[in-house]
Amino acid sequence: MGERVCIITGAGAGTGAAVARRFSQGGYKVAMLARDSERLEKLEKEIVNSHGFQCDVADIEAFKRVLKLVKKQVGSPTVAVHNAVAGRPFSTILDADPEVFEYQFRVNTKALMVLAQAVVPDMITEKKGVILVTGNTSAWRGKANFSMFAPTKAAQRILAEAMARDLGPKGIHVAHFTVDAAIDTPLTRPTIFPDAPDDFFAKPSDIADTMYHIAHQKESAWTFSLDLRPSKEKW
Repeated sequence: MGERVCIITGAGAGTGAAVARRFSQGGYKVAMLARDSERLEKLEKEIVNSHGFQCDVADIEAFKRVLKLVKKQVGSPTVAVHNAVAGRPFSTILDADPEVFEYQFRVNTKALMVLAQAVVPDMITEKKGVILVTGNTSAWRGKANFSMFAPTKAAQRILAEAMARDLGPKGIHVAHFTVDAAIDTPLTRPTIFPDAPDDFFAKPSDIADTMYHIAHQKESAWTFSLDLRPSKEKW
């Protein structure tokens, strides 16, 4: 673990790409996992010391193989960011599809466990490491039409908390971020909130800056749970 390596699941066009850029700027080698190979190729050209790995984290066995490949080709991660998310379609409990629910659980929660099991042994050996989890408001409350999504994000937060209490004494900092906002991405702005002003959105680069800061806190004052929202967000 001589080199600093950051692995990111869900390296999409929003938060994932912004986190990859920020850690690259901080001198990290970056391993980016996403389903879209074309996006990964584009990000590899844009981001210094970045390496793309096509992967659907819902395919757990394929995910495990890619995690081994990352360690072999890029290095053992010193920072792991679980940003992959599955959250659509929304539905009431009567409309919910158990198969879709199980898929979302695999992406949001089970994949976090698999990621941790892959990176933690080397972190324990070195007595240092960071695991960052991007969550949202659904991790704290269930609302109508969120019967499949909210339970998986709540489970993700609880898993992260259990990991933090287990791994903190071993030198590994685990942190969970509740992004209580619409994130400014190519999807959310034009298709979901086309008329919203700029200050309605959380900027991916600002989220990434905060996550980078948390990843480098001194161990006497670690943050576990952090809420992020724009100044004008109603809460």
